Amino acid sequence: MNYSMVRYILFRIIRVMGCLLMLPFLVALVYREYDSAESFFLLIVVTLIIGIVGSHIKPKSKVIYAKEGFIITALAWILMSLLGAVPFVMTGTIPNYIDALFETISGFTTTGGSILTSMDGIEKSVQFWRTFTHWIGGMGVLVFLLAVVPMADGYSMHLMRAESPGPVVGKIVPKVKDTAKILYLIYLGITLAEIICLFISGLPIYDAVTISFSTVGTGGFAVNNAGIGGYSTISQAIIIVFMALCGVNFTVYYFLLNRKPKEAFAIDEVKYYFGVMFIAAAIISLNIYRAGVLDSAGLSFHHALFAVTSVMTTTGFGTLDFDKWPMLSKMILCILSLVGACAGSTGGGFKFSRAIIVVRNARNELNYLVHPKAVKRVYMDGHTVEGTTVKSVSAYLGLYVVTFIASTLVVALDNFDFQTTVTSVAATLNNIGPGLGMVGPMGNYSEFSYLSKIVLMFDMLAGRLELLPIYIMIKPKTWSK
Repeated sequence: MNYSMVRYILFRIIRVMGCLLMLPFLVALVYREYDSAESFFLLIVVTLIIGIVGSHIKPKSKVIYAKEGFIITALAWILMSLLGAVPFVMTGTIPNYIDALFETISGFTTTGGSILTSMDGIEKSVQFWRTFTHWIGGMGVLVFLLAVVPMADGYSMHLMRAESPGPVVGKIVPKVKDTAKILYLIYLGITLAEIICLFISGLPIYDAVTISFSTVGTGGFAVNNAGIGGYSTISQAIIIVFMALCGVNFTVYYFLLNRKPKEAFAIDEVKYYFGVMFIAAAIISLNIYRAGVLDSAGLSFHHALFAVTSVMTTTGFGTLDFDKWPMLSKMILCILSLVGACAGSTGGGFKFSRAIIVVRNARNELNYLVHPKAVKRVYMDGHTVEGTTVKSVSAYLGLYVVTFIASTLVVALDNFDFQTTVTSVAATLNNIGPGLGMVGPMGNYSEFSYLSKIVLMFDMLAGRLELLPIYIMIKPKTWSK
């Protein structure tokens, strides 16, 4: 274990956090929230001093392997969350640190589940920081670090693999540093495009910026009690488009920008993603229209598509309380929330690519029982999926099920109803935010015990990092020399 490199990168993370906190500090000055500005400024100074002093001593060896990559990733996200919760406590927005930590982890992991019961009285700088955590966590702070900090290319790939979502992570250009830069430029470009579109649609600039942070990061924090339901249909339609775009593998945009449409549209996952999205929206819109939820077929499709896109991308925004919709609609949304978005996107969930691999591998196993001598391979995008990838997907599925069951049993100690207990775990493990019952689109997590909140925080981190970094970190043998 290269402890010196682990230490060095973690102190660099603290420096990055100090720089990121400058934005809400400036927002506090703009809106004359001087008490909050003082809190942010103090935290900026402390984090920058600690980060600069701690990272001043360079490690003797910069060599890191997969083990260090997983450890650094897990510890970096925990450290970010511990620091990111401090502004909520210092400003008095969330006096209890456990609750503040829950809100922060929910922000960084782009889950969007909240313990806040009302947005009234929360200062704009704090709201800005709250939604900005979605934007930071959407692409990942380590990807940002790789883009700006010199690091040996062969070793930095271990960090990108540990943090990036999906069964297979690769470089879209030869160098990892250049890959990270390209991803962040695309990410920034999509964010700016949504801000402009929302502003043109009539949203105040503050709302346009903060909602764009939540949308592009597929997080789901809103800045008022009405949520997205308080905005116009046009603004909601814009949010639908950008939620859908951010649930797509970002490699697609790289291909499109480089005029390679054939490669972009040859990705199986993207075809299934959009196909399932529109089919599910059509079924749900028909279901809620016939049930009399809405008296307009057009509005039924609009709100159904919004809910489907929000759940599939694990953004968690809501225009209507889908917990009151017919059971068929709720079941479809629950299933879609488990599958999630595409690999290589900012969305969470099991990922469409994994689901495709699992289904195709199961089909091959059934065919093998009938034709034992036949050679069957799993294909995606016209290429054979390596056996190690199929094996890792199966292992991920097993670990996912064990985590889900164990977490549900602990949360069940709170003695809430069945749908609240089960969907709260599903919503946090898949980084969705809202579930059903008490944690529905109009509910929150404030009533859960501290034990349950700790378990759900673990689930949010494990879900965002796709389980392995967290479990490798808590394995005692990992820390041996």
